[in-house]
Amino acid sequence: MRRLRMVTTLAGELDAATIPRLQARMATGEFTPTELTTAYLHRIQALDPQLRAILRTDPAALTAARASDERHKTGDPLGPLDGIPVLLKDNIGAGVTTAGSRALRTHQPADAFLVRKLKAAGAVVLGKANLSEWANFRSTASTSGWSALGGQTANPHVLDHNPAGSSSGSAAAVAAALAQVAIGTETDGSIVCPAGATGVVGLKPTLGLVSRTGVIPISAEQDTAGPLARHVVDAALTLAVLRGQDPADPATHHIPPHTDEPVTLANRRLGLWRLAGVDQATDQVITQAVEALRTAGATVVEVDLPHQREIGDGEFPCLLTEFRHELDRYLAAHPPFPGGPRTLAHLVELNRADPVELTHFGQELFEQALAAPPRADPGYRDRRARITALAREAIDQTLAAQQLDAIIAPSNAPAWRTDYPAGDDYRLSSATPAAVAGYPNVSVPAGFAGPLPIGLSIFAGRWQDARVLAIAAAFEQVNPVRRAPLLLPGLAVNDLGAAR
Repeated sequence: MRRLRMVTTLAGELDAATIPRLQARMATGEFTPTELTTAYLHRIQALDPQLRAILRTDPAALTAARASDERHKTGDPLGPLDGIPVLLKDNIGAGVTTAGSRALRTHQPADAFLVRKLKAAGAVVLGKANLSEWANFRSTASTSGWSALGGQTANPHVLDHNPAGSSSGSAAAVAAALAQVAIGTETDGSIVCPAGATGVVGLKPTLGLVSRTGVIPISAEQDTAGPLARHVVDAALTLAVLRGQDPADPATHHIPPHTDEPVTLANRRLGLWRLAGVDQATDQVITQAVEALRTAGATVVEVDLPHQREIGDGEFPCLLTEFRHELDRYLAAHPPFPGGPRTLAHLVELNRADPVELTHFGQELFEQALAAPPRADPGYRDRRARITALAREAIDQTLAAQQLDAIIAPSNAPAWRTDYPAGDDYRLSSATPAAVAGYPNVSVPAGFAGPLPIGLSIFAGRWQDARVLAIAAAFEQVNPVRRAPLLLPGLAVNDLGAAR
């Protein structure tokens, strides 16, 4: 009877709960990790039929929670994440790992390095989140949040609107309090864009801060995993567990020691990359965010980042080459499974024969990747070196010229109505410079356009993850705009001036 009462009580409190507050309450015995995990599982059962954010829950979750109960009972938890329910995007190796694809529905690789770190810290792996299939690198006309195995993830604020991608289910689940935190992945925008669109915090770490071993890849030059959470403190605590050297991932071999940053806006200098004129509601939210920053003591100066057209034009052909190489290597490195793809070329054949995979959009990116030049091609090598250097120069020189702590920009315009014939409507994203540079970028809720969230992105130089998180935490304190989603079925005409 106690457990039922506690689970019911917790279910109504989860949206506002932070990891430190949950740990304090578990330390006093107010509730147990098992009761916390059960409360989240109940919310998934109640809400996910509308959201389709979860591909599967982990049958071992309650076993892990009961082990955490014992550690809390003896006053010896493993750390801040002990007993905390965490979702994983389903391109991160842990149990059945599919990237949303029917071709991988029996694929069971070993736990990814980052998953082993989470479990060693006592985190409860709650299950797998839906995603834009193959991390949104399958079609030029894709719809974010859809996978052949999981169907269409909804934006929890307005259900017929899109959650953005490709960490769609991870962001939507966290926004709707189906997990305390989730782990997403990003190549370009796949953490910060859904974070902005669903009104949560999403951190794309510096490339190499978090191991990619065991994560289904797109590009070793840009891929990284990172946390999504409702509160900046939870993202920071999760990153502290995820970060660290992995012998199998050379990008992690040069991580500097962690340094603390003050959670303050006083005396911070921020460069505003406004990207104005794309969406009026977004412009208004960013203007209000700048006012809040200045009132809290920050200096905000307008900047413009150079080289964006050349970076954007060069990124896509590089990703095509990298994807083919990385995916073929991943598939070769894992034991074969019945009927599973052995190469990208084999995957293309399997999709053509599948009755579901190509129902909404095709696999043009897969086909283009098959025709892309190899990694040894001089043209590819020159292009990748050029765009990475330009992206780093755009950020580093702007920071230095204006003596800035970080650059801020809108993360997104309001989410669009999901429409398969039309595909995605990414009218605004500031993700590319930090993505191509391999630099940290965090999106934090900034405001709303009607019921639809708008995020503020904060990015800086290499290894400045603690700095962007500290600025995000300070901004969250002076601009506490995040609110629980209402699961509205759609928009009225007046909700955004005109329904989108």
